[in-house]
Amino acid sequence: MVAFAILIFLCLGSVEGFSTQSQPCRLDPSNMCKPALATAVFSAVSFLLGAFTSVLSGFLGMQIAMYTDAKTALEERKGVGKAFFSAFRSGAVMGFLIAAHGLVVLYIAIHLFKLYYGNDWEGLFEAIAGYGLGASSMALFGRGAGGIYAKAADVICCHVGDIVGDIAGAGTDLFGSYAESSCAALVVASISSFGNDHNFTAMCYPLLISSMGILVCLMTTLFPASFSNINDVKDINHALRKRLFISTILMTFGIVIVSWIALPSSFTVYNFGSQKVVKNWQLCFCVGVGLWAGLIIEFITKSCTNDEISRSQEFAAAGVGFGLAFVNIPIFAFLSILLSYRIASVYGIAVAAVGMLSTIATRLAINAYSPISDNAKRVAEMIRRPGPWEWLSYARATKGFAIESTSLVSMALFGAFVSRAAISPVDVLTPKVFMGSIVGAMLPKWFSAMTMKRVGPPALQMLADRNPQQYLHRKYFKITTDASFRGMILPVALVMLTPLIVGTFLGVEMLSGVLAGSLGSVVRIAISASKNGGAWEEAKKYIKAGASEYAKTKYAKKTHDSAPIHWAVDKEDTAGDPLKDTSGPPLNILIQLMAVESLVFAPFFTTHGGLLFKIF
Repeated sequence: MVAFAILIFLCLGSVEGFSTQSQPCRLDPSNMCKPALATAVFSAVSFLLGAFTSVLSGFLGMQIAMYTDAKTALEERKGVGKAFFSAFRSGAVMGFLIAAHGLVVLYIAIHLFKLYYGNDWEGLFEAIAGYGLGASSMALFGRGAGGIYAKAADVICCHVGDIVGDIAGAGTDLFGSYAESSCAALVVASISSFGNDHNFTAMCYPLLISSMGILVCLMTTLFPASFSNINDVKDINHALRKRLFISTILMTFGIVIVSWIALPSSFTVYNFGSQKVVKNWQLCFCVGVGLWAGLIIEFITKSCTNDEISRSQEFAAAGVGFGLAFVNIPIFAFLSILLSYRIASVYGIAVAAVGMLSTIATRLAINAYSPISDNAKRVAEMIRRPGPWEWLSYARATKGFAIESTSLVSMALFGAFVSRAAISPVDVLTPKVFMGSIVGAMLPKWFSAMTMKRVGPPALQMLADRNPQQYLHRKYFKITTDASFRGMILPVALVMLTPLIVGTFLGVEMLSGVLAGSLGSVVRIAISASKNGGAWEEAKKYIKAGASEYAKTKYAKKTHDSAPIHWAVDKEDTAGDPLKDTSGPPLNILIQLMAVESLVFAPFFTTHGGLLFKIF
């Protein structure tokens, strides 16, 4: 991260030859803006700040989860409802912590940078974009390394890796999306009439939406509800969905309040070289579109019943087909993009992404619930206290949400990059753009292959060295830790170097094609992988708990037990877990990282990019 921060400084500082003289503003030449050298310094600082905050998110999330595991196991003695309540509330602590400290660090950075930049909004928010790049860089490393660690660690202890993969990884992942959506909206807002009028409150509209989201999620978490009637998985899912639904309704009113207070009645936004007049209620509508699209996506992903999932596991091909059927889910995100762009251009897409992630505290609470309860089950097994844990642990209600919100966040970042690089509307028939889209579509598959292949070697090494008397020996965890870090060096290098190489040697037009191709490919591959793996995992839990009517009836008549279906899901789980935890989740960070990196380096690419075409 330090080395990459130095690279940011060198590239952005060279835009004006490391000059310390103020320059005419890009959009308003009548005003003088700070030199590019200042933006280079502040971009490098904000990059390191975002990386540190992302690491802190994963670390604090793991600390909370580890503290709560034993507590949840003890609460189970009082009933399933008490254990569920303990796991959910601890997940809420993690959700609020990540959302709040990410927002406050960004807000403080803006105020500190503003002491130097003054009314130079363009330079200020270009520098702040480095915060999203740092957060996304560590999110990719944390999510991928966490997935490798989790699946390799399953060989020695079936739940120990969940804290790393699903808490640390998911925490850094959603924090990265949270930071990137805010930075994209701020960059686009800086070239609107907000910046010309020096309206700081309106400029910080995305941050105010996120702040309102934290308050709404707090009210949702404290919403009075009785947990005494939770006796099976249906009750748990109902309780989790109810909180997500309530937070969405309350957030709708919160968006209206913030829009009415913070925004002027009308303003102009950037529209690819032209200006578009937007009303405050129209921008409010864009945020609401993103918010409700996220809820619809969530409910659709959980629309299948558990018996339907169980039936899909009779043959591996059926399980694959189950995951492929979900590739139509992003259509709601795409409709949100079209509608938001129609209303408020690129800024509409950016605030729609902010709206979709505004209830991130509740979503993180729900997401953290499952690995916490999984580990509580392991604690209970170690003290030989069996319980209805298979029922309790089935509730990954937000699995894959980060992937499904990628479309909006990536489009917002892509729009900010296009506006900063001053690219006219991209023509797909241009050879540069077309070839770039082919390269971009290839990257997610290449990345997935690299991460999937890193799961097996450490697992086989631990099996070869396994000593029953040292079941939890630190040697095994050292193997998984080393494998996870080393295994992510090449995949991260692939993602972070591709925009630099393409933008420097082939120019911004080909880079725009790479981003467009990667976005289309990422969404399809990531959702298919996550849903395939998730279906296999949930089928395993559901069937082993004895809850599947499919396992009880069809196989009971033929074999007097459900052994064949148990064998099938056990076999497919070994393939499904690496798909949903190792290769699928990091893909959404891939496109977001490439887009925000292109945005940060846009001044350098615009000035010095396309070296090959200049030479030849």
